[in-house]
Amino acid sequence: MAAAGSYAWAMATFEIRRSAVIPAAAHDIFPLVNNFHEWTAWSPWERVDPGMSRRYFGPDSGAGAGYEWSGNRKAGSGTMEIVESVPSSTIGIRLQFTRPFKALNPTTFTFVPAPGGTEVTWKMTGENKGLGKVFALFMNMDKLVGSDFERGLASLSAAVAAKKS
Repeated sequence: MAAAGSYAWAMATFEIRRSAVIPAAAHDIFPLVNNFHEWTAWSPWERVDPGMSRRYFGPDSGAGAGYEWSGNRKAGSGTMEIVESVPSSTIGIRLQFTRPFKALNPTTFTFVPAPGGTEVTWKMTGENKGLGKVFALFMNMDKLVGSDFERGLASLSAAVAAKKS
């Protein structure tokens, strides 16, 4: 699995993007991202707080599917809702953090055929406001969250392989 990263910083905005080629067809990978119930198998944040509370709302998958979590200081709390779902192509998520600080971070997953499988790109954008802006002065968001994305994509690849076997 190959991973690549890029980081764009423009004043108070940021973009974190990671890509990996997963050795499977997009139609095998897409359902694991399009359904929040499946995230427990691969999301890098699921193991941060074993006591984290979760609530799902809306349909099980696709546009309108939602997930709310509340955990310890490291896990924080917030909601995710799928706002766009184009089968085997694109998933758009409205990611809203409520703790440790409030933030709205539009997130997308794209699935593109590539030699050896499917290139999955995970991208999150946002603005650094208030405490987030102060935090960004001392922490490199790309390194902090980018490594989580890399672990998540590797886990997604393993979860796809496990489902296929």
